[in-house]
Amino acid sequence: MLITRLGKTALVAAMAFYASLVAFGNITDYGTNYAFVEHVMKMDTIFPGASITYRAIDNPALWQAFYALIIAAETATAILCWIGAARMLGSIRREATAFNRSKAWAIGGLSFGFLVWQVAFMSIGGEWFGMWQSTTWNGVQSAFRIFITILGVLIFVALKDDELHD
Repeated sequence: MLITRLGKTALVAAMAFYASLVAFGNITDYGTNYAFVEHVMKMDTIFPGASITYRAIDNPALWQAFYALIIAAETATAILCWIGAARMLGSIRREATAFNRSKAWAIGGLSFGFLVWQVAFMSIGGEWFGMWQSTTWNGVQSAFRIFITILGVLIFVALKDDELHD
């Protein structure tokens, strides 16, 4: 059905738009979001006496490097998803095999985005640096909301499309 193909394309474009806004916000409001990365890596707001504080990193160069990687990964997610949405749109009325092939960039972008939010924020930030323990610098719930949304879109997009019928 054409509406299914349009829906898949629109959802990929919506995720591209979201990742673009996140990357843009991190670039244009660098200091605010940099502070988030700094405090998570310093582990200065987790539970007092937590036994995992040996993992803390108190090096501004490493905070900046990690933040730059986050911004680059969010930007890459946006670019891959924009390319994917454009390719899907360009193939929207083509035969099923062509449309299914056109989803490769979108699936790559969505998969990469899932990994960014699940690995960087949930696994590294949340678990390794104990971000879940902080009442001030806790992005676990937001990261979960984002990567579950991405996962839902990824599953929907990855489903095979059939031929269009008049």
